[in-house]
Amino acid sequence: MSDGVVKWLLVGTGDIVRKRVAAALNSAPGGKVVAICGGRSRATTIAQEHDIRTVYDDLERALAESSADAVYIATPVFRHRDESCKALAVSKHVLVEKPLGLSGDDAAVLALAAEKAGTVAGCAYYRRCFPRYAHLKRVIESGELGRIVGVNMCNYSYFNPSKDDPKYWRVQQAASGGGPLADIGSHMFDLVIGLFGKPVSTYAYCDTLVNDYEVEDTASILMTLENGAHVMAYFGWNTKTWRHEFEVVGSEGKVCWSPADTGKVVKTVGREVEEIELPNAENLHQPLVEDFNLAVSEGREPIVPLIDAIKTNQVIDAIYHSSQTGREVKL
Repeated sequence: MSDGVVKWLLVGTGDIVRKRVAAALNSAPGGKVVAICGGRSRATTIAQEHDIRTVYDDLERALAESSADAVYIATPVFRHRDESCKALAVSKHVLVEKPLGLSGDDAAVLALAAEKAGTVAGCAYYRRCFPRYAHLKRVIESGELGRIVGVNMCNYSYFNPSKDDPKYWRVQQAASGGGPLADIGSHMFDLVIGLFGKPVSTYAYCDTLVNDYEVEDTASILMTLENGAHVMAYFGWNTKTWRHEFEVVGSEGKVCWSPADTGKVVKTVGREVEEIELPNAENLHQPLVEDFNLAVSEGREPIVPLIDAIKTNQVIDAIYHSSQTGREVKL
């Protein structure tokens, strides 16, 4: 890192790169993209759109030749571990799209590589950078909600890509690690882990009820937290309607995000209801990248360290195991 600026190599050319990641890496204070690696045609287009000077189609060459200090891995999940380990092996800082790996064991390999490298490494669960997350954490820690007794969360919509769709890998078990649990549920499990720690048990049903693909399109989960509180979750790609909510309930009050990512935060204590405006950044990835740039310059962990990202993969593993065995699974 020179002049206090983190120089980024961006790996991947998918939707998340084109919609948010490339712009976030270039606009977040303390960093800039110096190279992109991916399919030559798509990578060249993205490079032109975001003033990225160097394009590679081979990761090992990009790592050897570019001036990058840090690497953003934004490829399909089955590539996260190996590509991240290659970057860590040459002492690059690494920020990985979610979920961290195909499984808890897969994610743990990546974390061991990061520990050996001694560089900054994190996972892109960007919702921890939302103002509403910081607000909820403060409210919980203040005791204003009383004893936490429950967390309710859901996210459902419709997703059924054709086999020639570039996003089809998301419904292939070997490529994605799972369906809505891995893709959208992982974000919300990360919120629970950030607020309360890893759940201690789970009982779940996972089914494919509507669509004809390998992964589940429906998941219902009951988990318990260390303090005994219940977590109820439902995720689906099975309906052409939409809902996305996150609610924390205590003995004295509750906080509800509905929708979970936008709109007003509603805090209820007793009979007093307060609606709070806590808007997100225009580019949801930018605060995440800004935090990572600071973590590199300050030599600290990023807002979502790999140890927490591993826990999310472990939760997903336990949910699938519970569904397959029909039993409660301890974490």
